[in-house]
Amino acid sequence: MSTTLAAMKRATHQAVLEGPGTVDGSIRQQVGSATPPPDLAVLVQKIRDHAYRVTDADVDALRAHYSEDQLFEVIVAAAFGAAEHRLQRALAVVEDACG
Repeated sequence: MSTTLAAMKRATHQAVLEGPGTVDGSIRQQVGSATPPPDLAVLVQKIRDHAYRVTDADVDALRAHYSEDQLFEVIVAAAFGAAEHRLQRALAVVEDACG
């Protein structure tokens, strides 16, 4: 991975999962690593596996406990965590193929 890409990835990781937010950073980190609190597990798994299948009902089910800003942060953290996971797997495949 190029130095510039690695730096951008680190900065994005820090901003999304560790930076200030309306959701506690530890929860965003759990969401990003696919180990969310139980009340977020269904939404996070759906985002990681088949984001196009997320419905308004999936998000509405959480509105009683989370604000719009908090739900946005959870959704972004889940999407970013899934992207990081896929990138790591792809880089591992490329590394294995190159010997």
